Amino acid sequence: MLFVMSKLPNISTSIFTIMSKMAVEFNAINLSQGFPNFPVDERLVDIVVKLANENVHQYTPMSGYPPLLSKIATLVTTSYGRTIQPQTELLVTAGATQAIFTIITALIKNNEDVIILDPSYDCYEAPVLLCNANPVRIALNDDYTPNWGIIEKACTSKTKMIIINNPHNPTGKILTESDFEALEILLEKYPDIVLLSDEVYEYITFEEKHISAHTRKKLLNRSVMVSSFGKSFHVTGWKVGYLVAPEYLMKEIKKVHQFLVFSVNSICQIAISEYLDIVSTVEIGELYQKKRDYFRQLLISSRFELLPCEGTYFQVASYAAISNESDVDFCKRLITKHGVAAIPISTFYADGKDLKLIRFCFAKDNVTLEEATKRLCAI
Repeated sequence: MLFVMSKLPNISTSIFTIMSKMAVEFNAINLSQGFPNFPVDERLVDIVVKLANENVHQYTPMSGYPPLLSKIATLVTTSYGRTIQPQTELLVTAGATQAIFTIITALIKNNEDVIILDPSYDCYEAPVLLCNANPVRIALNDDYTPNWGIIEKACTSKTKMIIINNPHNPTGKILTESDFEALEILLEKYPDIVLLSDEVYEYITFEEKHISAHTRKKLLNRSVMVSSFGKSFHVTGWKVGYLVAPEYLMKEIKKVHQFLVFSVNSICQIAISEYLDIVSTVEIGELYQKKRDYFRQLLISSRFELLPCEGTYFQVASYAAISNESDVDFCKRLITKHGVAAIPISTFYADGKDLKLIRFCFAKDNVTLEEATKRLCAI
């Protein structure tokens, strides 16, 4: 057997895989992994059925199906008032994770620093490490607001990228106007830093208005924004997303993309292109706000303390009144003894910071939410 030195020696099986596997083994209700379990919009299904019998099964152009590119550009204008050039500033990707991997791989070089704000989704660090670069993990405040003073102190001449996730997974927090003003001031001091804005939950927001990096004129020429049709249209298995970047950055990103996937699923691109003619992004937020409110209502009699949820389809809850266990141990016992799977928040931190918090996904049908919360209220 050959000896292989791992490029990612400290990265093991994802917590999402672990918890989902345990959920299957113990026949638990899976509120851990972030995927909806309710049917896809029938209108979208009908489009796919129609297209299956048409000549749409070959490669699309590398950047994406041209009519879809045009409609995404219109969507960006409608949503954020920004005009983009579909052929030079837009790229359809095999999901947001591939988009993020491609961006980092294209733009980050050996020994450069990338600032990641914890708790952070687990797909940010790996591509940084594969570039032989340095992930600089900085914890948000305990209320999940950014401490811009600490973030600025971490910036040096080696810092080449800051990653923000807005709306934020796992916490559901949304960045405010003052956050963006502070970010703009910081980036004015460091002109070589690129902003990677992960906005995959951009249309899943509630009372608080989502402020997109698309709306910040000072940031447009140095930012890459990532979006996800899989998240927005609850077709996560389609793995179709897109990114927007100024042309000079996009040229480098496309160089990597062409050798990574080249082009993305043709029938899914064409189906989404047609679906965009009939769907409203307002519907998306309304759907998930009802589910959030229902889930929270069902947990009123539980001993969990629910944190605010401003966006995404995740609810963070404190179990401090229930147990002193670590959040990982509590989540494992939640599966084995109570039949509900959740995600421990400590796994989103570089240092495993444990605040006795766990994350539930409420993107489930009402029957699932009712049975899950019945079990949670009995703890």
